[in-house]
Amino acid sequence: MDITRRTALAAGLAAVALPAGHSTAAPAPATAPTPTLQPYASYWFPDSLPGGSPEPGVVWRSLSAWEPEKDADLPFNRATVPLAARFAPPPPNATARAGQARVCALAAFAHTSGNPSQGAPTADFYALTHWAYLDELVFWGGSSGEGLILAPNAPVVDAAHRNGVPVLGTVFLPPAAYGGRLEWTRDLVRRGPDGGFPLADRLIRVAGAYGFDGWFVNAETGGGDVRLGADMRDFVAYLQEQGGARGKGLRVTWYDAMAISGDVAWQNQLNDRNSPFFRASRSMFLNFGWDRPGLVSSGGVARGLGRSPYDLWAGIDVEARGWDTPVDWDAVVPAAGPHVTSYGFYRPEWTWTSLPAGDRGPAAFHARDDRFWSGRALDPAAPEAGPWRPPAASVADRSTLTALPFATTFNTGHGLGWYEKGRRTGEAAWNHLGLQDRLPGRRWVVRTAGPRPAVGFDFADAWRGGSSLLVDGGLGAPATVELYAARLPLSDATVVELAHRTDPGSAAVRVELAVAVDDGVAYLPAGVLRAGGRGWATATVRAGRKLRGRRGRTIRTLGIRLTAPDGGAVRWRLGLLAVRDAVPAAPARPVAPVVTASRTGPGGTAELRLAWGAAAGSGHRARPVRQYELHQVLPGGRFRFLGGTCGHAYYVPALRRTDGEAATRIEVRAVDELYTASAPASLAFPW
Repeated sequence: MDITRRTALAAGLAAVALPAGHSTAAPAPATAPTPTLQPYASYWFPDSLPGGSPEPGVVWRSLSAWEPEKDADLPFNRATVPLAARFAPPPPNATARAGQARVCALAAFAHTSGNPSQGAPTADFYALTHWAYLDELVFWGGSSGEGLILAPNAPVVDAAHRNGVPVLGTVFLPPAAYGGRLEWTRDLVRRGPDGGFPLADRLIRVAGAYGFDGWFVNAETGGGDVRLGADMRDFVAYLQEQGGARGKGLRVTWYDAMAISGDVAWQNQLNDRNSPFFRASRSMFLNFGWDRPGLVSSGGVARGLGRSPYDLWAGIDVEARGWDTPVDWDAVVPAAGPHVTSYGFYRPEWTWTSLPAGDRGPAAFHARDDRFWSGRALDPAAPEAGPWRPPAASVADRSTLTALPFATTFNTGHGLGWYEKGRRTGEAAWNHLGLQDRLPGRRWVVRTAGPRPAVGFDFADAWRGGSSLLVDGGLGAPATVELYAARLPLSDATVVELAHRTDPGSAAVRVELAVAVDDGVAYLPAGVLRAGGRGWATATVRAGRKLRGRRGRTIRTLGIRLTAPDGGAVRWRLGLLAVRDAVPAAPARPVAPVVTASRTGPGGTAELRLAWGAAAGSGHRARPVRQYELHQVLPGGRFRFLGGTCGHAYYVPALRRTDGEAATRIEVRAVDELYTASAPASLAFPW
């Protein structure tokens, strides 16, 4: 264990602990906010609490005392999007392989305490979008000064589930150097009178009530004995088995720290000292000091236990250096021959946290994040060779596009404003990952015989949400941007809708929809946009009729081909891409919105907690609701966007009174997968 490195790094980064040789310690608490009605992600100690008093803004809670009916923040933390099924299309390059290595990520979106349940009024946020390469996300956190058990917040779970990625909460038992106490480990694995594990039952209930998928268990408090090791093994097995037996489908990932002897001894491979925990869990995150022989041996041990070697995540610490991290990639995902194990990134939010102080805008973040996952050239079809091997070079991407309707507005889950049909209805910056769309998984595959234009998310204008897709550059030849791998049914009634525009200064652009079916790609005209930018235009392409007679009735890929008929550089935005058969009816309106708590602040503002019932008649015949959106009605019939959520409760941090009005009207609408909004359900907040 490299204690010197861990201590130095922790001191140098204001006690934000990094992997030791290697301990995965969690962020320290931030400066606590003034108490408000703001709901936060939930965190607990197993049972006994620390001595003394918590820091301001930190609330010490015991999991043993948690009951869902007494959890006032549960409505704001409950995820509602089911885990989507997904498939692996043929990889875009010759080196990525389906059915072999997968990727896990341990990411901290905020500190353990003060982690907002439903986003915040800032775009400075880790808006993870590369779900296509992830097989599991760990909502990383926990500390001895705040709490050791952290449940994921709803926006992260909803976004991940929409893309088919399960999310795990964290159980972190820290080293003594970070305040860990062995009594907390003993609290966690204490048996009940029936021989079961009461706190494992609580963890199962939390996952079920909050709507996430399981737990990452990281036991790093030293000093245990053989009895404690056996109890921990049985606890993990109970958590895994009982979670599945109770219909939760619970996943448990074990971190390679505690050995079966009960003490902490990082093995950096799978062997007889930690294999009992691997047998008890669904997967294991191997400590960061692995080497080639150890991973080969680990794969053999896994197979000998009747398990896949790809249930092992070889840990890669990228928190400090990101894509400059030295990694022996051929030990994990050799360019020739089968992959050896899967791998796991520790703190890939480096792409966000390492942004320069003067350039923390969302566009700068996504450019860096695309490079991390796709490579410097931003071309998954031809990832460049080099010391950094991005996931796109080795890991097959996955897609959830299997059913209609499908729509995207290229909304990344944060923005500098909010737009609806090209009109800005929210002026403030925001983040809420649950509002994120399903985004292109391969960033960016561009096929052209001429210069390659730049492709990326842009936040200066949008059709809906906070961002749009921008293609920028000269087009010496037609350029096809592949956007989505799909298995969408194609019928004569299938239509594709686009909302797009050119920016001021752009050359004219001819736009075609690129649709691949079983016998090749067809290019379907979607209009010509004149030079200079003239606002958003919409186009409807009757793809089913135009592709009648083609072999195969499944859409395999969706993309766009752009041509500059008069030459010159283009700046073309795509704000909506929707595929449907019938024109849907609007969803039913939400039921009986009410203010459940309020607090009036200075300057004619108020913070509110709101709740409502699911859209009436939300049975199998009703249009599925994607999300709910809230607006403040302004004088003269105008309105202001307040926020949105996938659940049935929302916190408004600062409702602004207008023109001394006696009461402010708030409208809540249900929005379906094609962004069709219901009639409003309204309430009045009296001042």
